[in-house]
Amino acid sequence: MIEVKLFAALRERAGRDSVTVSPPPSVTSVFQLLDWLAGQDAQLAAALAATPRLMIAVNEMLASEDASLAEGDVVALFPPVTGG
Repeated sequence: MIEVKLFAALRERAGRDSVTVSPPPSVTSVFQLLDWLAGQDAQLAAALAATPRLMIAVNEMLASEDASLAEGDVVALFPPVTGG
């Protein structure tokens, strides 16, 4: 199982704050996970498409789309934040 937490506008677009999934063994990176998630859920696919730039954290450490994933990981996705 991998828990995917959604934040800010991405959470609003997806209509939920997290999803717990069991991707197939071929999904070994964040990029593959995002691609697989988009194929599983139309609302989440639309939310990801509407949020083309994402900040990613894996187990509370900033990561990139090519970061490796393992069973039990927690992936956080959030759009870049601006403000003053």
